[in-house]
Amino acid sequence: MKAYLGIDVGSVSTNIVTCGEDGAVITGLYLRTRGRPIEAIQKGLQETAESLPPGVEIAGVGTTGSGRYLAGVMVGADVVKNEITAHAVAASAQEPDVQTVLEIGGQDSKIIILRDGVVTDFAMNTVCAAGTGSFLDQQAARLNIPITRFGELALQSTATVRIAGRCTVFAESDMIHKQQMGHALPDIINGLCEALVRNYLNNVGKGKEILPPVFFQGGVAANTGIKAAFERALHMPVTVPEHHKIMGAIGAAILAAEEIKECRTTRFKGFQIAGLPYRTSSFECDGCPNACEIAEIYENDKVIGRWGARCPRWDVV
Repeated sequence: MKAYLGIDVGSVSTNIVTCGEDGAVITGLYLRTRGRPIEAIQKGLQETAESLPPGVEIAGVGTTGSGRYLAGVMVGADVVKNEITAHAVAASAQEPDVQTVLEIGGQDSKIIILRDGVVTDFAMNTVCAAGTGSFLDQQAARLNIPITRFGELALQSTATVRIAGRCTVFAESDMIHKQQMGHALPDIINGLCEALVRNYLNNVGKGKEILPPVFFQGGVAANTGIKAAFERALHMPVTVPEHHKIMGAIGAAILAAEEIKECRTTRFKGFQIAGLPYRTSSFECDGCPNACEIAEIYENDKVIGRWGARCPRWDVV
């Protein structure tokens, strides 16, 4: 049985899936990156190898996410794609008519506009925490409640509490003020959910034509309070797919399957790389005024990849 491996390495999570030739998910992992992507990739590969059914052969590998180049040279990826493409492909595979993809992760958020299965527009927020999952994590810690209960409590709200959401600092000050005024905890939490959605639509979604069907992907999609807030703001249903946390990895696996149809053979190094020693370093190139910062990765003290250059001088052949 052939399967395709998809790896999505982000700043908060590292997601690894295997999909069959029909696109169905065989295994799926959602791991915390914790600032150590190499360790997360190796741990994920080891757990994937242990959970795969007997007789499954990895026929192709795709990587995506902010750490896609690192993951690509480590595993021997057949295709390396950005998150926009991966999330769009995964959503279209589940719902060919999808026209809008809302994706919110721990450190960034994005919106993808599709028409007839083709990405026609997109936007990303990578500079402000107020429209991301870390915003909710910070407020959950401040309220001393588990983030997993956020959605459940938000749905218990009976009164509207507006909280400033354009900045995490102002949001926290406003939330404390609302607490001091005696507002109920569920109302405050619902106000935080609405603040995140308002920030998202006013920044990432500004000027975008949001049409149904709408898919909501990423780790924050698990929060039912955010989903409900989106539906109220957009006046349309929002679908959270079953594998919403790992849709980027699913998209990478699908893209790998498409790539293998063209080249036939995979460059996957095998699951044994989970036990190999890796290290990274960087240096500044002095070859021209660009002064590019070159990052490089070593496998068994051999350089297997470099990136960051604006010319091919440091390419690893």
